[in-house]
Formats: sequence, C-alpha cells, structure tokens
Amino acid sequence: MRKDLSVFDIETVRRDFPILSRSVHGRKLAYLDNGATTFVPERVLAAVEEQYRSFQANVHRGVHYLSEQSTERVERVRFETAGFINANSPEEIVFTSGTTGSINLAARAFSDGILQQGDRVITTQMEHHSNLVPWQEACRRSGAELDIVHMTDEGELDLNELSRLLEKRPKLFAVAWVSNVLGTVNPLERIIPIAHAAGCPVLVDAAQAMRHGCVDVQALDCDFLCFSGHKIMGPTGVGVLYGRREWLERLTPASFGGGMIDEVDTKKSTFAEIPFKFEAGTPNIAGIIGLGAALRYLKDLGLPEIYAREAELLTYVGRMLGERGDLDVLGSPAERAGAISFNVRGLSCYDAAKLLDQLGVAVRSGHHCAQPLLKRFSLTGAVRVTPAFYNTREEIDALCSGLDRIAALLDNKR
Repeated sequence: MRKDLSVFDIETVRRDFPILSRSVHGRKLAYLDNGATTFVPERVLAAVEEQYRSFQANVHRGVHYLSEQSTERVERVRFETAGFINANSPEEIVFTSGTTGSINLAARAFSDGILQQGDRVITTQMEHHSNLVPWQEACRRSGAELDIVHMTDEGELDLNELSRLLEKRPKLFAVAWVSNVLGTVNPLERIIPIAHAAGCPVLVDAAQAMRHGCVDVQALDCDFLCFSGHKIMGPTGVGVLYGRREWLERLTPASFGGGMIDEVDTKKSTFAEIPFKFEAGTPNIAGIIGLGAALRYLKDLGLPEIYAREAELLTYVGRMLGERGDLDVLGSPAERAGAISFNVRGLSCYDAAKLLDQLGVAVRSGHHCAQPLLKRFSLTGAVRVTPAFYNTREEIDALCSGLDRIAALLDNKR
C-alpha cells in the first residue's frame, strides 16, 4: 500500500478487501451497511492470524518470550491509538469491547463514584441506545436525574435547550459526534466550550465519526471519547475509551479481577494504575492487534483522502435519493456525514431492505438502536445507507436501480 495517494486509487483499494468481489443471491454485492460494520482489509486479517499463529500468549502476566511479545505488541497499539487521536499519553487509552463497552464502563464508574442523589446527567434524543440506556441505568443506581436535549425538525440538536439544561450544573454531558441514523454532525467545537463553562465534562460517542474527519481529542477538548474497531476496518469485539488522565485517575473501576489489581488480601484490594485498573481479565489480544493494523492501514491509505472520498459518496447518495419522488429522506441537517436514511412510501423499511438484498444491495433497516430519534419523526423504522471509502458510484447506482424496481412493483400492485 502506497503511503501517499494523491489520487484515490479505488481499484487498488478494493483489492485490499476480497469480500467486495463476492456475490449474493446471484448478484454482485453492493455493500452499503458500513455504519454497522465495515469490511476488514487483508492487512488486518494477516495481523490477527499472525497473533494467533506466532504470538498467542497472555499479556502483562508472564516473563516468558511469547507473553512478553504479546504484551509489547498490545502496548504498541495503545501507543499508536493515542497518536491516532492525539491523546496526551498512552495511559489515557483503555481497551474495551467496543463503543458500547466503553460507555458502559464510564457510566458504571460515574454511578459508583461521582453521581449522587439529585445530580443530573445530560444526553440527547438522537443517541444510539448505547449512549442512552447506560446513563438511564447510572441515574437509576445513583438517584441522579437524566435530562434530554431534543432535536429540531431538521434533525439537529436544540442548542438553546442544551444551554438551559447546563444551567442546572450537570455532572456529565454524553453526546454523539455523528448521528448513526441521520448523519447529523453535531458542532462539538461549539458545544464542548459551553459545557465546560458550566463545569460539565463531556463524553463523546465517536463510533460514527472516526472515518469522517480528523479526531483530535486535545483540539476537541473532550473529557472522554469512545469508538469501536469494527467501524474503522478493524475486528469486532474491540474498542477504546479515551479519558483525560485526571478523570481516569479519579474514576473507580467498573470490573474487577486479574490484571487490574495492585495488591490483594482476603479483606481488601488495591488497584493498578491507569489504564490497567479498567482492564480486568484477559483482553481481546488479537482484536487489539487487529485494531492497530486497521489504524495503520487508514493512515497509510491517507486520512484526508478517506474523508474526502466518503464525503463525496454521501453527497452523491443524497443527491440521487433527493431527486426521487417515491421516498422521504429523514432530516436535513446543515452538515451530514456517514449516513442517510429514508423510507419508501407505501412500503415498510424491512420489506424495502429485503427487496434490495435480493438485488445484491446491502442496507440497514429498522430502528437502528435509536428509537427516541425515530419517534421524534413519528416513525418506527427506516432504511439506512452508509457508504465507505471502498464503495463506488456504481454501487450507489445499483441501489437506485433497486429502488426503481421496487417502485415498479408497487405501481403494479396499485
């Protein structure tokens, strides 16, 4: 893979992902469900296989060669991950099972050590359930109250309402950078300073943001940031919780056992330093190795090229869908990234997605783990399109051709 791609060589890139050449239902695959899970390049597959074939041993435990090699490889990924998001140090990187695991870790730590009866937490109406339900539970356990920032008709956050809620001096604001349904890009560069001025730390769900722009936690000035490997060309079952050092040192662990302790006796235990006090048990070692390979792959391919490619594809999808008179696109945010959702008039989202699948086009359907968002639009589901940089305009054209077929079927039934 060349490290400097002045022109995005799509054919070369697609060869890195052999699964793109397969067929489904006798049709050439057009995979447009990357917001759920991306495909994995050969380089990542090779890294995971190498770990299992040549270095399989536990980390932070043994003094034998394989254990030390596994430990070194995992800690190298921690260092690379810190660099990828511009964290101050590797100690601010906690490995988890994914964005959901990261947010649950933070929510449990807040409920156990920060939140008290009468405190407040803010989240929003557009959140994935993984950034809503953990905070509901944290408030339930601690006696805190959960406030919700609602959306406008365009699918953007009501920042005036946020300002009013911040006057109540909440203990945390948890917010998605990019909506997994609408693709709305929340203006965190405006939101975070407002929250900090009110003394409120900010946790960012960056699961849908990592491929769509530079993620610089120091420039963003967030207190926590969460993301998953499987949405950035890495393995499933691995993710990251970034936390400012002062916050990670303050929070109590959420899981307990081997690997996160300092000293244990039968009555009391003390815990390891950050980040290890949050990493109980054997981690997903091969997954972490794969995550590191994915981050290196993205950097070598060229992050600006990736961002530009995905923005161009989403613009093309939006234009093609917007020209149709047989469907309704959800929301019209000022800035959209990664995702666009719609419903075909007269057809359920599930039926539309199933018909497209029979034509080789893979899209998402349902509530996308964002039921409050859909209820805001008086809907129970939608079809979602989430292209990645390895997709082509021809695959989007295949989506539109599939929608033409669906329109013809509906006309024949009328």
